[in-house]
Amino acid sequence: MKSIIAIIAAICLFASSTLAFAPSTPRAVVSTRAVANPTSLGVFGNRKTEAQKAEEAEKASKFWQGEWVCKDCGYIYNRAECAGMYFEEQGPGFRCPQCSGPRRRYAKKVGDRVGTTLDGGDAPILLFSFGGLIATIAFGIWAVQNL
Repeated sequence: MKSIIAIIAAICLFASSTLAFAPSTPRAVVSTRAVANPTSLGVFGNRKTEAQKAEEAEKASKFWQGEWVCKDCGYIYNRAECAGMYFEEQGPGFRCPQCSGPRRRYAKKVGDRVGTTLDGGDAPILLFSFGGLIATIAFGIWAVQNL
């Protein structure tokens, strides 16, 4: 008899402790059902209509279908790792996930060849660097002759 009372007391104690963590007001469960459509399945079983597929294809045709490569570290841009956004949709603050290089250091990859970056490549940097070097040498020669 005492064991039955102890079991009942334990069950009551367990039930009361679990009810202490329950929400104070029960929430209504809303059930929504997707309309079945005989088109292809998308992610997680959601069906896509022909209009949705056409819209996605039109959006994809606006962007570069090849690969974008970071010229600093060789990282190949992956849409799945970057919130599903195309590279062109990334803002100017985008950084390479691997080396934190700026967006302008990415270039289009065509076959085995990597093209120029979005800002025209390194030509402006090299041009101004060599121009500054020539100006410094010219100033040094002028300064030595006129002292």
